[in-house]
Amino acid sequence: MTVRTRFAPSPTGFLHIGGARTALFSWAFAKKHGGQFILRIEDTDVARSTPEAVQAILDGMQWLGLDYDEGPFYQMQRMDRYKQVIQTMLDAGSAYYCYSSKEELEALREQQMANKLKPRYDGKWRPQAGLALPNPPPDVLPVIRFKNPQEGVVAWDDLVKGHIEIANSELDDLIIARADGTPTYNFCVVVDDSDMGITQVIRGDDHVNNTPRQINMLKALAEIDSNIKVPQYAHLSMILGSDGQKLSKRHGAVSVMQYDDDGYLPEAVINYLARLGWSHGDDEVFSKEQFALWFDLDHITPSAAQFNTEKLNWLNAHYIKQADINYLVTDLSQRLNQLNIQVSEQVSLPAAIALYRDRVNTLNELAAGIAYFYQRPVIDALAAEKHLTADIKPIMAQLASALCAIDWQAPAIHHEIEAAVTSNGLKFPKLAMPLRVILTGIAQSPSIDQVMALLGKDEVLARINLAIN
Repeated sequence: MTVRTRFAPSPTGFLHIGGARTALFSWAFAKKHGGQFILRIEDTDVARSTPEAVQAILDGMQWLGLDYDEGPFYQMQRMDRYKQVIQTMLDAGSAYYCYSSKEELEALREQQMANKLKPRYDGKWRPQAGLALPNPPPDVLPVIRFKNPQEGVVAWDDLVKGHIEIANSELDDLIIARADGTPTYNFCVVVDDSDMGITQVIRGDDHVNNTPRQINMLKALAEIDSNIKVPQYAHLSMILGSDGQKLSKRHGAVSVMQYDDDGYLPEAVINYLARLGWSHGDDEVFSKEQFALWFDLDHITPSAAQFNTEKLNWLNAHYIKQADINYLVTDLSQRLNQLNIQVSEQVSLPAAIALYRDRVNTLNELAAGIAYFYQRPVIDALAAEKHLTADIKPIMAQLASALCAIDWQAPAIHHEIEAAVTSNGLKFPKLAMPLRVILTGIAQSPSIDQVMALLGKDEVLARINLAIN
């Protein structure tokens, strides 16, 4: 049997980290087994679904490189199919009309809760042998309910959580079509998974309670069409923040595309997501393709995973160091432009990136780090007060004079700094730190002679003269 998995987000918001991990695991399982990965947009919540949210999902999938073999399919475009299946179930007796009004159901719920009973539908309109149903009230539009089995259990061997079973007596007859005829979420999912031949449903464990209902509906459909099979289910544990609390925006529960805005590489995010609740020995750094070769559901932990921004930053720093320089040049040009900084040809952008790429965790940090090559910096006031003292300015003027005459290479620059340090009885940082402040605006930078060589003689001398005058 060909493996067919799906990712089925609801477009009521952005694609967040939890959804992206689900998509990644579903994608990887299909790739591992030479199967197909399907994208389905579950947009039946008309009030909350938006075109912008759909686009955010598609953008997030594209940025992460999670290519789908089929789709995207949209549930709102399949309404005729859902209604056709509902009629088939009505004809087969596995679904029925329910005329209980909202007021009746609310009164029933209140009575059950007062009696400390689990709120549930009482089966008033459920067809049963030997039981005559009331006459339908003329002023109530009926809903359609699934005729759930009342005996036995519904069970499945979850590929992550192990064996799970629920007594059918715990499940009432859920509504599969509202009074206006629109089908409900659980029913649409069942028809979609059936029609699309989904073999493994990999999703978050917030769907565990939906699974027994969906399995029972699939079994009812299988009695009508023997080609319908119940898929295997794998429910992924939730992702918690590093403090053990539910993931929120302060932990990283933001749009996947926000990670792009914040300067993360998709390779790093994919690598990090792969390690959230799954492991392959001691391997920490691996590509998306390697992950697909290794991935299995046996090594997914059933306990909650914890999101750790420091670990993500570490991975991102690794991928920045390994990234193709042409990719970084294109990306950094855009990020600098967003900072209203135009990259000039006077300073090589590849060289500036090479000087800083080992010192940063994100591309935004890299852009901020090299900005001073293309725009004179605002000097940090505290750094200026500490390092640009009255006694250092004459020495800085002496150095500037000596620098005028040299061949502009890092070794020659270093030699002149050393000479100025020695002749004035200083230690190297006593002169190098003020130089950093003057040239970069802050007191930290790569080797100052390399910075000066890249910045260019005219610009270095201009910035020194501005500072000492």
